[in-house]
Amino acid sequence: MDERYPIGEFRFDGDLTEELAAGWIKEIENLPSLLKDAVKDLTDQQLDTPYRNGGWTLRQVVHHIADASMNSYIRFKLAVTEGNPVIKPYDEAKWAVLSDSTLPVNASIAIIEGVHKRWVTLLRSFSMDDYELSYVHPEGGEMKLGIFLGFSAWHGNHHLAHITTLVKNKNW
Repeated sequence: MDERYPIGEFRFDGDLTEELAAGWIKEIENLPSLLKDAVKDLTDQQLDTPYRNGGWTLRQVVHHIADASMNSYIRFKLAVTEGNPVIKPYDEAKWAVLSDSTLPVNASIAIIEGVHKRWVTLLRSFSMDDYELSYVHPEGGEMKLGIFLGFSAWHGNHHLAHITTLVKNKNW
């Protein structure tokens, strides 16, 4: 198994259906509680352990999920309200070493819980036509919201698996 991609890389080349969108929304909805459960019994020393050699610590992973969730939620809102906007990317690696990445993970868990509650409410109001809306990433080009929905669900599960896999492998 590739430690960088414990659940594999995101791939989707099919058609978005209502059932698939609902499943991805459910994954986004469930992430905060799964994440909270995954880290609740970890010590600071365990949280400060990288999930792989050269990788982020579990603490940095949790804070990254908060950063990514905030940015993803805003990208959805921008695409719905501004019509194919060019979004502002962020340097995840630089964000992961800023001073706020040393805070207790509960600070980011609270953000994730709040953002996901709002994000899921927004997503559940979408029609299938809304998933055809898009934004433009300066480096990646146009991204339809339907594909970004799938990526967002995968992204949360991907980082959750970084945590749960290390916990399992270390018998914590």
